[in-house]
Order: sequence, then C-alpha cells, then structure tokens
Amino acid sequence: MKAVILAAGKGTRMGELTTHLPKPMVLVEGKPVLEHIIEGLRDEAGIRDFFLIIGWCGHVIQNHFGDGKAWGVRITYGEQIVQDGTGKAPELAKDWVGTDRFLLTYGDILLRPPTDYALLVEAFKEDGVIAVKDGEDLSKGGAVVLDDNGFMIDLVEKGGAGQVPANAFYNAGIYLLAPQIFDHTARLEKSPRGEYEFTDALKASMKAGARLRGVTLRRAWADVRDPSVLAELNGRAQS
Repeated sequence: MKAVILAAGKGTRMGELTTHLPKPMVLVEGKPVLEHIIEGLRDEAGIRDFFLIIGWCGHVIQNHFGDGKAWGVRITYGEQIVQDGTGKAPELAKDWVGTDRFLLTYGDILLRPPTDYALLVEAFKEDGVIAVKDGEDLSKGGAVVLDDNGFMIDLVEKGGAGQVPANAFYNAGIYLLAPQIFDHTARLEKSPRGEYEFTDALKASMKAGARLRGVTLRRAWADVRDPSVLAELNGRAQS
C-alpha cells in the first residue's frame, strides 16, 4: 500500500510557530509531527512509498526528508501552488497512485505507538475506510454518521447544535481509499468558505454507492491543531 500525506498548510492557528515552518514540521518530543507519521506508517502498516503534498515552506520538508532513504522509505513530492483547500490537493498524487489503493492522512494527525494504523489497513475490505474517534468535540471538525453496520451515511463538517446526531463520531483525518476517489475530487465545487473540501468528495463517493467503513481508533490520537494541543503533547511527554 502507498500513503499520501497532505502537508501543504501553514497552520495559521499555530501563530509564530509556523512563520517559517510548515505546520507538519512542528516538534513533538523533539521530532516533527510528519516524521512521527512516516515512521508509524512504516513500522506498523508496512508502508514504504510516500507522496508528500507540500506548499507553505515546502523546502523545509524536502530538506529534512529528502528522498526518504535515511528512513528506509521512498518519498515523492508534489507542490500545491494555490492553497484552496484539501479537496484538490490529493489530485497531485493521482498519477503516482495509479491503480493502487492508498492511505491518505493529514500532516497534523498524530498517532503515537503502538498505533492503530494496522487496524485501519486490516479493516480495508470494501471501498474505503474512514477513521473516527469517540468522545471528541464535534463542533471542531467533521462528524461522521454511521449506519448499524458501521458504514458512513453522512458527514457533517463543523456542524452546530441540532445539525449533528448524538451518535455521530469525530472524523479522525485518516482514510484508506481506492483510486476511484479521484473521479469525485475532479468534480468538486468550492464550498461556502471558498475552498475545495475533501469531505465533499467522500460524500459524493458514498452517494455514488461506495461503502466507506467507519473504524473507531482505540489508541492515542491527536489533531495537532493549535499551540495548546502542542504544549499538552510535549508536556505529557516530559511528565
């Protein structure tokens, strides 16, 4: 299996921490979040081929990882020139993915070892997998609604009160997908906030008949979204 990692964002909520640094390169336990992700996917999912989608200060990522040889992996890069959302960014990896199934994750989603990456790979038996978390604040991200058999039937992005069912799960930002997802990213239109949303492609895929299995993560997970989360992760490590 291959892995595509979205690592183009600046991460404005990180403030001065990302003035000269891509958000996925902020340090947790003295190591970039992106390095934790690559090592976790390598060690626990057996993934050796990576496509990193870079943008803001992308040279920092390229200078750090190079071709990936030092980590025992192979890394290819694609640059998102216009920061217009997550929906179109994966298309940079379309030719590289080819006919293979692949894992897609955001570059600020941190799983700590032992991780659930292998759990997600093992669950990839239908058209796709979407990782979910229980007990998270659904107003801060996507809410995934599953049917009684565990397949996605809706995805609400940062819904307000009354918009999200009580039994919904938090979108954990890790997906396992077939290359047919690119049929839907190609037809995306910008959302009300003026961006292409990858979650819209997931919903379009579902409506077209794709069966996306929701898999609840059991182990440590963090969305390194802002300095408070980063400080908590590093403080926990020190303690």
